[in-house]
Amino acid sequence: MYRKNAWKEYTDEQIKAVMDFNEGYKDFLSKGKTERLCVELTKELAEAKGFRNLDEILKNGGEIKAGDKIYAENMGKNMALFVIGEKPLAEGMRILGAHIDSPRLDLKQNPLYESEEFAMLDTHYYGGIKKYQWVTLPLALHGVVVKKDGTKITLAIGEKEDDPVFGITDLLPHLAADQMQKTGAKIVEGENLDVTFGSIPLKDEKKDAVKANVLKILEDIYGIEAEDFVSAEIEVVPAGKARDLGLDRSMVMGYGHDDRVCAYTSLVAVLDVENCEYTNCCFLVDKEEIGSVGATGAQSLWMENTIAELMAAMDGSESLIKVRRAMANSKMLSSDVSAAVDPLYLSVSEKKNAAFLGYGVVFNKYTGARGKSGSNDANPEYMAEIRRAMDEEKICYQTSELGKVDQGGGGTIAYIMGNYCMNVIDAGVPVMNMHAPWEVVSKADVYEAYRAYKAFLAEV
Repeated sequence: MYRKNAWKEYTDEQIKAVMDFNEGYKDFLSKGKTERLCVELTKELAEAKGFRNLDEILKNGGEIKAGDKIYAENMGKNMALFVIGEKPLAEGMRILGAHIDSPRLDLKQNPLYESEEFAMLDTHYYGGIKKYQWVTLPLALHGVVVKKDGTKITLAIGEKEDDPVFGITDLLPHLAADQMQKTGAKIVEGENLDVTFGSIPLKDEKKDAVKANVLKILEDIYGIEAEDFVSAEIEVVPAGKARDLGLDRSMVMGYGHDDRVCAYTSLVAVLDVENCEYTNCCFLVDKEEIGSVGATGAQSLWMENTIAELMAAMDGSESLIKVRRAMANSKMLSSDVSAAVDPLYLSVSEKKNAAFLGYGVVFNKYTGARGKSGSNDANPEYMAEIRRAMDEEKICYQTSELGKVDQGGGGTIAYIMGNYCMNVIDAGVPVMNMHAPWEVVSKADVYEAYRAYKAFLAEV
């Protein structure tokens, strides 16, 4: 109904703007491969635009007023940015909420072992993945190791040109007769997603000499001992930068489009919109891929607590009911991706209600699975407001469901924020290869999502 190919609508000048915007996005995607890295990049971009740390403001007894730009951070894995509006906070905010975690492999707490004179790292996969997609790829390690004295060591191995990379091996086809009889879920077992870490033995070491050698390297270069893995958080992700896909450079292939593509576009939209009537907010969360749980997931009380702190600093109010009013009166785009139609797998999509690459930002009135289980299901009155804002700014947009009704489904943070009685709808970028090590988006959709988020902040 509203679907049109954005590329056909663009002038040469607009195409240049699309391409330029995506250069910034590719850089963010390549550098922000973990939640912690995304928070660091967000903080850097925010401070460059004049945003101040809420904790510092509260510590110094500073005032907060309309026009102020503020950010808050939670455990290095959550970020919220606020541009304070003219209206009281209790009248609501305009919120863009995205998650910054992506499917990956995590090192176990006791990961290092030796087998057949190979040093290996034991992993536990995080989020919904097809396990067989993670073998025979160059992989990188990112994370932090915290020693008993509190010293924090940052690891990033596998991204520089002269860095070593890591990998998970697979059987050669000549000997894979039994393996090929298994279902896709069993071709590679979760406990076999172990990373090859080294193969040179330490001289004069009689037992586990290869393991001893890599431990020596870790200690010599990074000051890390075997026991330090217990207080470490190390993620295994695809190595390498995001790249242009297609001879026409119309798409981006990279790790973590779900959901860093919406995180980046939401972030830049909040950074670019000023003089707002309602307080604008970009809310970046962790743990969405495993249910939005824990202290850094959308189900935590951190967002609510942060709003309470803002209100107390602005008018001295410590009333819980005012916080509840602020949340209930808010309007939100749950900035999350949707599945794009793949020409090789048309059977899982119902094309009248599916998203296509290059057709702009996609709105999902509901997500969930089968009978809308786990769905927010936005109100039509709210969708009408969104339509008006999109049409006034001539933004290319489409509507979608996540595949055919009985094929499966998925969820976002929309229903969690909807629990506050605020109006929420999912709005994001269609993705191919979703949850694979290398996902694909259209540059046009990335740009239209950014424009849509700006329009929402300014006009809804």
